[in-house]
Amino acid sequence: MPLVRIDVNAGRSPEQVSRLSRAIHDAILAEYRIPERDYFHIVTEHAPGQIVAQDAGLGFERTGGVVMIQIFTQGGRSQEAKESLFAAISGNLADAGVLGEDVFIGYVENGAGDWSFGFGRAQYMTGELAVPAR
Repeated sequence: MPLVRIDVNAGRSPEQVSRLSRAIHDAILAEYRIPERDYFHIVTEHAPGQIVAQDAGLGFERTGGVVMIQIFTQGGRSQEAKESLFAAISGNLADAGVLGEDVFIGYVENGAGDWSFGFGRAQYMTGELAVPAR
């Protein structure tokens, strides 16, 4: 059950923003085989100058179409699985019109006890939800 934060510059239509979110979710579905309804995205649009995303010395420039993605999920997946997810997200976003250099992904892992889905309970720990198998 990843929680995904997506930050973009303002200026896209609501349909374009929805398409970005869906492209990312479809990649997670395909790569991690999570249930369709494990869809938890927060999309934030920013005014010009509020996203700074340089190339980290890799020798390319990003455009105003940059998509900054943070994926928060339980630990346990292999580096190969993560890299496969990164490639799938980039491919899906390319289909949505996002340049490869404009896809930035940060991946954060945590444990089953770090999630509450409502009512102030840690449902993975109480047994209300099964901890996802890897």
